[in-house]
Amino acid sequence: MDRQENCGIGEIVFSRQLLVNDGGIPDVAPDAILATPGGRGVVVNHGHVEADLDQEIYLVRFEGANGELGPPVGCLPEELTQDEAWAKAAAQEFDAS
Repeated sequence: MDRQENCGIGEIVFSRQLLVNDGGIPDVAPDAILATPGGRGVVVNHGHVEADLDQEIYLVRFEGANGELGPPVGCLPEELTQDEAWAKAAAQEFDAS
């Protein structure tokens, strides 16, 4: 997301990239896919990284293939977008690969 863009709790966002569990999410297999490019999610919290108060972080729950929300995932602004047209194109491209 652009630095000027700020999402509130409950807003819809889309993943800009493939997000994979780095081991930081309990009860989810390491290297499990959390979101694919264009994947839709909802912001459940917003804050800053404790070690760097200038770095924003969003807690997002992404939809799984079954439409259910997955576990909360910490995302940096550059990993997200609210551009639905971009997200649709990215999802189609990812699915085609």
